Parts: sequence; C-alpha cells; structure tokens
Amino acid sequence: MKYGIIELSVVPGRAEASDKSEMITQLLFGEIFTIIEAKEKFVKVKNHFDGYECWICKKQYKKLSQGDFDSLTRLPYHCSTDLVHVIKYKNNLLPIIQGSTLPFFNEGTFKIGTEIIPFEGSFSNPSDPKIKSKIVEDAFMYLNAPYLWGGKSPFGIDCSGFTQIVYKINNIVIPRDAHQQAKLGEGYSFIEEAEEGDLAFFDNDEGKITHVGILLGNNKIIHASGKVRIDTLDHQGIYNAESNSYSHNLRIIKKII
Repeated sequence: MKYGIIELSVVPGRAEASDKSEMITQLLFGEIFTIIEAKEKFVKVKNHFDGYECWICKKQYKKLSQGDFDSLTRLPYHCSTDLVHVIKYKNNLLPIIQGSTLPFFNEGTFKIGTEIIPFEGSFSNPSDPKIKSKIVEDAFMYLNAPYLWGGKSPFGIDCSGFTQIVYKINNIVIPRDAHQQAKLGEGYSFIEEAEEGDLAFFDNDEGKITHVGILLGNNKIIHASGKVRIDTLDHQGIYNAESNSYSHNLRIIKKII
C-alpha cells in the first residue's frame, strides 16, 4: 500500500484520470490519503478524512511513509481556521485555506516529512467543546463565496463542501456528499424542534437528497446555491425572495451534535 499527503493549497479531485474530467471534490493542504490505483499521469486516492475516492494528478502530492500515515491516522487532527493563512514551506510562501490540516501539530508548529513548519494562525483544538453557535458563527465567514461543484474553499464551494468544512473546523467529521451526511444524526419530527447549527437536507423530484444547508435562528438557513447565501426556511423548503419562489424541497432536518 502507498500513501500521500497534499502539499499544495488546493488540489482538484476528479471523477476520472484526466484533466478534462469533472471535479467532484478538492483535497486541501495537509490531507492524507491511500493510493488505490495508478495510471500514467494520475492516481486514484481514498481521502483518510472522509473516505472519499477521486483521481488526482501525480504532480500534485508528496509521498508519505506508512509510519507517518499510521501515526497521523491515530492522532486527533488540527486544522487552520483562518480563511487564508500564509505559511513558509520549503523556503517559499504558501497560502493555505480554512480547513487545511496541520500534521503532527505541536505548540505552534507542524511537520511534513522531516520539515518542521511554524504556524502562527488560528487552529482548531480537538479538546474544544462542540458548540452549535460556533458552527453558525463560522458559517458566516463563507457568505458570498461563489458556488463551485466539488469545491471546498472560500473561493469556490458546493453545498456539502460548505457544511463539511464548517463542521471540520469545529472538530466534527461528516462525509463529503449531502446524501451521505443525511445518514448521520437524529431527525426531528417537527421543524420547530430544530436548532441553529443543525443540518437541513433537501431532495429532488425523484426523492434523492441533493442539497444541504446549516440552520440559523428565526427560520433562516445558510447554504451554497449560486453563492453562499441566507434564505428563509419553512415546512415546504427554502424560499428565495429574489426569485419569489421555492428553490429547494425540504426532506429532513438532522441533529448531528
């Protein structure tokens, strides 16, 4: 078995082994993975954080020893919580985005291979309590981020990438896609029971869950649709005041924490 780690800011994860293939996710700096298949220019990887599989370019990762991979899988993760933070890596400046992992984090430094990298930014602490109001506070940082299918960054993000990253920086691991996230937690019988920070899921005409957002107070929801935006939520779904219509059909609301 072979392993790798992302040492660039953001790497596209594609559905097939081609630069022209659809981007289905992104891997952020510091994320580790198992290599499950290799072709001439691409490798198929399984992201350790969420188990998601995709193809990435062979030029866009660093090999990781099995010892380091095994050690990191046993450690609680730390990640950057600044929208963007600049680090010095390999004698160059490198911007890393919110949700980037800090391997072997210890007292203001982290390590990749043999290089120890100073880190002076804000970071998640695995021992911090998981608070719903903090999830809402962090979600607001993404307001007006453009929608990007497969995106996980403040410069382009999709609905489930948005919820996953916001939960990640609050030390909560949830899957990559909306239909996977919907399998977690405890459902509510009535919308009035739901609380801010809970996840609301929406389905299409075939009943497949295709969208997710984070509940705010006062019948509002923050979600990625065209951009990260705030809309009204009721028993029917999301009401878009700009179009004067419902944009998404409510399926279920889940309590994750």
